[in-house]
Amino acid sequence: MSIVSENIKFLRKRAGYTQQTLAEALGIKRSLVGAYEEGRADPRIHNLIKLSEVFGIRIDDLVERKLWQMSAKEFEAFLKDNPTPKFKVLAVTVDEHERENIELVPQKAAAGYLNGYADPEYLAELPRFRLPFLPDHYTYRAFEISGDSMLPIRSGTIVIGAYIERPEEIKNGKTYVLVTRSEGVVFKRVFNYLEEKGNLYLVSDNRQYAPYEIEPADVLEIWEAKAYISVDFTDPNLEPADVSVNELAGMVLKLKEELEHLKGRKE
Repeated sequence: MSIVSENIKFLRKRAGYTQQTLAEALGIKRSLVGAYEEGRADPRIHNLIKLSEVFGIRIDDLVERKLWQMSAKEFEAFLKDNPTPKFKVLAVTVDEHERENIELVPQKAAAGYLNGYADPEYLAELPRFRLPFLPDHYTYRAFEISGDSMLPIRSGTIVIGAYIERPEEIKNGKTYVLVTRSEGVVFKRVFNYLEEKGNLYLVSDNRQYAPYEIEPADVLEIWEAKAYISVDFTDPNLEPADVSVNELAGMVLKLKEELEHLKGRKE
């Protein structure tokens, strides 16, 4: 039995849920709750988020701390000292075997996705598929990108991303699909300057497009690019990027400093 399975059983009984009523609260089948508690299956990230909200427990504590071994007094003190942050529940669809689908967001649906990304009924209307070679411990979504800002990945390419819960998890120089309030759905190379300046910097692989910054509050969803599907083959005459990711990071940092200098002069 794993820590998370024991914790789910302990928290369910403490909160007065049956397996059936907990399943209804989570929007899953009772048999899946039983599988969680018996250690036959591990909750996917979207169900961990739901469990954390239902029980008022941080995800880290749910999967790492042996809550069932605490005395009643210790557990009450633990709850008071650890207020639960609010998590966004990620909507997904599943197949007949309770396996998560990969929902495809075509270019023509990108604008509507901003309003319907959290709506299971909206997602159910999108095309869905599965890829057997992808690791099954992620939640995936596919986005058809537009434009030439990320050449040699061309317009019309389908980028498959793994869900990232927090902006702090973004790794410098990796490519991500960001769902944003101001820019819509964008595919960029992202640099994480949250600790230094509180912003993310988005860079195009096509150097004709200037980098720009975005605040984390503007980001609705983050999907780390894991694979892509394209019907176009790479043009051998297309020149590859002439700088490394580390060099690009230095260029972004220099640009950021120049922008801050210009802002200071205007003030």
